Parts: sequence; structure tokens; C-alpha cells
Amino acid sequence: MDHMGNQKKAYLFAGAAVLLWSTVASAFKLALRDLEPLSLLLYASLTSTLFMGLVLLVQGKLGQAFSCTSREYRDSLMLGVLNPFLYYAVLFQAYDLLPAQVAQPLNYTWALTLALLSVPLLKQKLSGRQIVAGLICYAGVWVIASQGDLLSLRFVNPLGVALALGSTVIWALYWLINARDSRDPVLCLFLSFVFALPLVCISCWLFAELSLPSGRGLLGAIYVGLVEMGLAFILWLKALRHAINTAQIANLIFLSPFISLFFISYLVGEPILMTTVIGLMMITSGLLLQQLKSGKNPADAKIQM
Repeated sequence: MDHMGNQKKAYLFAGAAVLLWSTVASAFKLALRDLEPLSLLLYASLTSTLFMGLVLLVQGKLGQAFSCTSREYRDSLMLGVLNPFLYYAVLFQAYDLLPAQVAQPLNYTWALTLALLSVPLLKQKLSGRQIVAGLICYAGVWVIASQGDLLSLRFVNPLGVALALGSTVIWALYWLINARDSRDPVLCLFLSFVFALPLVCISCWLFAELSLPSGRGLLGAIYVGLVEMGLAFILWLKALRHAINTAQIANLIFLSPFISLFFISYLVGEPILMTTVIGLMMITSGLLLQQLKSGKNPADAKIQM
């Protein structure tokens, strides 16, 4: 009975995390109406750092942030450069240039990028099924980016598409490095954000017009920091801790991009194109095919930062 209760709790925590993640594409676009990408990164990162620091304080683990080895601090600095600094700087710029319904599915291909990078970095080999899965995913990317005009060789915004796909490379590199870190995941993420904040501040000073944000812009940045970079991550960790069958829980992450389309339509006001739905179904199908081969859900990597 306890096992059933734990699995039910896992579903509740995972469902809440997926629902929150489904709102962030809309939150990005709404916040970017009032903030530059780097300004959004600054206020969101600051919010998330304070939130995770508070979580560690409540858990009695904040002191561990001051007792790491010099190597662990170097690792945190390297991870912080990748995430949140480079990853969100590139991702927010992509969202600034693209419709949310285009940027979100393209960023979702990070799991495929992870498999591709494992070839040169981990000396792994791609199976025939993984190659087919990759072709299906990137065919879906082509459908979405071209908005159905498949033969024109013109994307909705080439730079935005390149940035959205580039963000998947940064995220995959971050995960490959972070997967070797045995520290508490919240502590690890907190230190990454602490080390990244000076870099974000310098970048804003050099490349953005710093000013007090509007109330709507500030609320959007706080929401992004709390939800995308903090609360949803904590909820997903709790789901995995309670889960008896983690594969069933991890599969819920595949609902997120489809639920996200509803929020994008309702909150952002973008008419959802049929090509977006078709392309997203192709991407998701490719990722599921990749998962069947490996027996491991790529969605696990997204959350186990």
C-alpha cells in the first residue's frame, strides 16, 4: 500500500512539474515584450538563486555551499558558464526572434543532441534506430521551422532557428558534465547560478540597457526564475524520489510541449499552425523511438541537473 501511495505522490509531483514547465514558453514570450533577453536572464537568475538558497537553508544544507573542494568550485564555475549563463542567453534570444510555437519544439530536441554529442565525447556508437529517430526529429524541425513551406529553403527566422538549436548543444554539454557530479542536485544548481551571476551582470552592463523593468516585465522574470529555474525542478526531484517506476513518471515530460501549445495560444495569442502540431508529433515520435532502443528515457536528463 505504501508503494502505491508513493507512486501516487510521484505522479502528483511530476504532474505539477510538467504543468509548470508547460507555461514557461509563454512566460518567456510575455516577459520579453518588456525586457531584453539579457535583462530577463539577470532578473530570473537572481530570483532563482535566492529561491534555491532559501530551499537549502530550510533543508539545513546551505552550509554545504561553503565547504566544497576547490575542484568542486571549479566544476560549479564551468557548469554556471553553460547554465544558466550561455544556455538561457541563447535560448531567450531565440524566443525573442521566433514565435513561441517554433522556439519551444526546436529546443525540445536537446535529447537528440545529447545522443549525437555522446558519439565524439563518450565514444558511443549510434544504432540504426537512433539514426532513424534523428532523421524523424530533424524532419519535424524542418516542418516547424519552414512553417510547411518545405521546398523553399526559407525558415521563419534563420538566426532564431540556429539559436534555438544551438541552445540544445549547450544544454546537452551541461548535462554530460553535470551527470558526473555526485553532490546534492539543488546545491549543485545553486552554486552554478551563484558563479554565473557575475557573468550575467557584466554581460548586461556591456550589451544591454539596464533600467528598472516595468511591473509586468519584473513579474515575468520572477515567474521564469521561480518556475523554470527553480520550483519545477524541485517538484520533479521529489517525484523521482517517490517513484516506484521512474520510467512511467519520466514519460509524463512528453506531454509538456503539447500542453504548452495551449498556453501559447491562450496567453501569448499565437494562432497554432497545423505544421507546428505535425512537426512536434514527429519530434516526439523520434525521441520516443530513441528511448525504446536505449531503455532509458531522455527526459530524465532534462531534470536531473
